[in-house]
Amino acid sequence: MMFFPSFLDGLARTVSMKKGKNTSSTEDDIGREVAETLAKDAKKNDLMLSSSATFKSNKSNKFASICSKRGQKGINQDCTIVWEEFGCQEDMIFCGIFDGHGPWGHIIAKRVKQSVPPSLLCNWQKALALTSLGQELNTEPNRSTRNHQFDIWKQSCLKTYADIDQELKHHPGIDSFHSGTTALTIIKQGEHLVIANVGDSRAVLATISDDGNLIPFQLTIDFKPNIPEEAERIRQSQGRVSCLRDEPGVYRVWMPKGDAPGLAVSRAIGDHCVKELGLISVPDVTQRNITNKDQFVILATDGVWDVISNEEAVEIVCSTDDREKSAKRLVQCAMRAWRSKKRGIAMDDISAICLFFHPKLFQEVNPFKASK
Repeated sequence: MMFFPSFLDGLARTVSMKKGKNTSSTEDDIGREVAETLAKDAKKNDLMLSSSATFKSNKSNKFASICSKRGQKGINQDCTIVWEEFGCQEDMIFCGIFDGHGPWGHIIAKRVKQSVPPSLLCNWQKALALTSLGQELNTEPNRSTRNHQFDIWKQSCLKTYADIDQELKHHPGIDSFHSGTTALTIIKQGEHLVIANVGDSRAVLATISDDGNLIPFQLTIDFKPNIPEEAERIRQSQGRVSCLRDEPGVYRVWMPKGDAPGLAVSRAIGDHCVKELGLISVPDVTQRNITNKDQFVILATDGVWDVISNEEAVEIVCSTDDREKSAKRLVQCAMRAWRSKKRGIAMDDISAICLFFHPKLFQEVNPFKASK
């Protein structure tokens, strides 16, 4: 595997020379520009998808299906992205799904989708360069090395989300005071998953149980204001958590006085009107080592999970004969479920990414049905 820091250092020197010897750019600026250059190259070489489509790797077993449909509330505020060979690493793939809200939600979701991958690459490269892990990456991984790798990814994710949240706060052309977005990202590095989540989008892994059934395993927490720890933090910061009379059970975040903003999430990027009232942009970062029992992972916005259970989602995907259509079928099933379960309520935007780990559908190897 290519030693990532050395590769970026070489590209960074090229960028610096192009800028000229008298450049005033900082190392951070150059690193970010290098990462953005990689992103442009990935898009040009069809290694990046950001709309409804399918992606099949020619160099690995990875396969991704993406679909996003506008709801009934106006412009589609959901954004998705899949980047294979993330950072020019053949064993890495990046997936992200972002659900905007508020008047500027669609702009913020798009901005965060564009900013997270290069910023994360830049922060990861700098973290690697400051450690001795680079030498270990070329050896057989052990538990200590994996933990070290995860710590670096975790710190990189935390810094990336914090930096982007602050960039939005001070951006002269984007109003993130009453608008924001969720952000759910997954990095697959070899057989290692790193998951970072802010908001109520959800990642669900489909895995084979000991008794041979395909079952869901939820990888993320839906960060809603009714979670005790989240509600306590908000109330300690003088924010309010309560439901509207016509929405029993739907808890929202409010300012101490008044009827704004009414956020249905306890963590988000943007929404700076309540950042001092307990809303945070800190991602929950976790990891999982993929085994041969793990088949695929679903990333989806709450437009799916509000009407489709984890078990139903796994069954829908695994029962789709053509996995190129798996995300589309899941979205279509969610749209039908909205019409039947939430009559009279405007349908939300609905988006999903299905990332498969193996070259063949598992039905072809172990024929079984998803557990009910």
